[in-house]
Amino acid sequence: MNNPVPVMEKRDFLKWFLDQYQLKRRECAWLLNFLMSDDILMERVHFVEQAEYCPKALMISASDVDSVPFAFHKNQHVTMDAEKSFHDIRLNRNEDIFVQLNFKNKHSTPQYMAVLEENPYLPVNEEEANVHSLLAEMILDESIRMHRLSLLEKEIDQALIDGDKASFHELVKQYKELKALK
Repeated sequence: MNNPVPVMEKRDFLKWFLDQYQLKRRECAWLLNFLMSDDILMERVHFVEQAEYCPKALMISASDVDSVPFAFHKNQHVTMDAEKSFHDIRLNRNEDIFVQLNFKNKHSTPQYMAVLEENPYLPVNEEEANVHSLLAEMILDESIRMHRLSLLEKEIDQALIDGDKASFHELVKQYKELKALK
C-alpha cells in the first residue's frame, strides 16, 4: 500500500460508521469492534472497493443497501459465517485484511473517502494500461526534448562566445527543428 492510512483514522472512521449505520448482521459490528481493539490488526486493515479480488476480504453491508449482509473471502473460498472469519483473522494477524463496506451514499461521505485506499488486486484494464503507457512515453519524450533544447542553448551561447559562425548556424538550425516538433 503506497499511502497507508493511520490506525487512529481507521479506528475513528469505524467508530463513526458503527454509530451512524445499522448493519444487516449483528456479528459484523462485533467483528469490526474486534478489529478496532487491536492496533496490529488495524495496521493491516485496508478499506477498498471490489474487495472480492483481494486475497483476504470482509464485505459488510449496512441495512440501507441491497447487498449481501456479510461475506468473508480468503483466496478462492467464500463464507457467510462471521465466526469463521473471526477465527481466521485472530489466527493470522500478519495478513492484510481488505474491508468493503456497503452503505448508502458512501462515495459522497468524507469520512469514508478519507480512509478509502486503492485496491492493489483489481484486474488490469488493458486499454487503461495502454493509455498510461502512452502518456508516460509522451511525458518522457517531452522531457528529453526540453533537456536537448537546454543543451543546444548552451552550445549556441558557447559558439557565440567562441565566434564560431558555422557551429552557431548549425546549432540554431537544430534548435529551430527541435523547437518545431512541439
